[in-house]
Amino acid sequence: MGRIAVIGAGMGAMAAAARLAVAGHRVAVYERTETYGGALRRFERDGFAFDTGPGLLPLPAVWRDLFVKTGKEPLEACVDLVQVDPAARHVFADGTDATLPNASRAGAVTALDEALGAGAGERWGDFLVRAREAWDRTRRPLLEEPLWSDWRVLAEREPYPSVPHKRLLRTRRAATLAEIGAWELRDPRLAALLESHALGYGLDPRTAPAAAAVLPYLDHAFGTWYVRGGMRELARAVHERCLARRVAFHFGAEVREVVEKDGRAAGLALADGTVVEADTVVGVAPWRLGVEAPGADAVGPVVEGGVPGRVVVCLALRGGRPAGTAHRTVVHAPDRAAELALFDGTPSERPTVRVDRPDDPALRPDDAHESVVLTATVPSGAHHDWSAPGAADAVADRMVAAAERAVPGLRERTLWREVRTPLETARETGAEFGGVPAPSLAASRGRLLHPANGTALPGLFGVGGWSHPGGGLPHAGMSGALVAGLIVEGPGFRGSQ
Repeated sequence: MGRIAVIGAGMGAMAAAARLAVAGHRVAVYERTETYGGALRRFERDGFAFDTGPGLLPLPAVWRDLFVKTGKEPLEACVDLVQVDPAARHVFADGTDATLPNASRAGAVTALDEALGAGAGERWGDFLVRAREAWDRTRRPLLEEPLWSDWRVLAEREPYPSVPHKRLLRTRRAATLAEIGAWELRDPRLAALLESHALGYGLDPRTAPAAAAVLPYLDHAFGTWYVRGGMRELARAVHERCLARRVAFHFGAEVREVVEKDGRAAGLALADGTVVEADTVVGVAPWRLGVEAPGADAVGPVVEGGVPGRVVVCLALRGGRPAGTAHRTVVHAPDRAAELALFDGTPSERPTVRVDRPDDPALRPDDAHESVVLTATVPSGAHHDWSAPGAADAVADRMVAAAERAVPGLRERTLWREVRTPLETARETGAEFGGVPAPSLAASRGRLLHPANGTALPGLFGVGGWSHPGGGLPHAGMSGALVAGLIVEGPGFRGSQ
């Protein structure tokens, strides 16, 4: 079988590596940093530990499939995977507080009716039914199959079945997520609930297509999950599965270019002058190495610098975690218009903040302390100077102030904090300016599609969040499955059945 060189040890790259090794290939991974996992990192200090990347796992079936296909031990034998319940608590701008159960439409309807008033839950429940239609129409082409050569069909068709809306003697249908909130949900709090899913992926709800309705549906239908010991444990388990399948890892090995020979990828040139020969190359965002990755009729490279990033604040707190505390609380911004200025390059004065408070002894020194992570979507380094003195702390102060609406006395309980900006994201993942990729979405003229996994250079394949099917842990895992399928079965591969 062939020699395969993989650029980077992110989650999608490792998923591809494990599958390709099982298929009999000799696989070697070249990672420029000193560890694996890409964005799935952990920060540790004084007995505290914090997830600095994704704090929860949607659609764990993707990773279950990886472990089934690459060994005897299932995912649950390698990590302690638990379903989070409640799914999330939401603190809205007017002080209303709603706690939603995990993966229960009836439970969500009841909770929203009780918190927001009669009829609110029914409108949200009806929206989820329509979102399911969008999911059913796009699940295979946007998650489970290689990107269609006729991708323009996905770009032109809006899969979300909008409700007709009469406005100024005209009947219109929602074309954006913001219009769904305004015309179908008809409650600013429900609209905030909807839009928070887009904001979490760095999408502007005013321009995100109605097809983005699949994002809240994904959490609702398949639940949200957590790995005890921290989400970094998932990266550890995937790395160990790769090692068990005899994948070789080379850390501190920066790739400078893809070597071409006879019109196809033939290996890698490393920063130290080493040349690695390979029959096939798998890489994250191959265009970073000057390769024209997409074919002439394919989706072009994502403009990484134009994608928002995240600020993460790790808080070491004195005092134990109160019983009954939700794992995740979303504190919604009081001024939506002001918050959306982030898409013009200005960090919000009062942002929407996700507060993660895992009930996990592995993340704290003892039960008299608590580990808390705050996350907010911010402009990437292309639009905001995160290296400027005080820039990171100014945003962190605002995030802590916002989070105090859900965690009273937060500042008084803080022993110390660690602030991470798009600068750290760029260093750890290689993403230009520290942007975080969103999942691929239909409609919007293809603006939110990602380049195909096969490229214009034979023997070179793109994997991970910057290639099809886009960002997010499930999508990264699927990118690995799609790349492995294309290499093992050839261009006729059409995805899992």
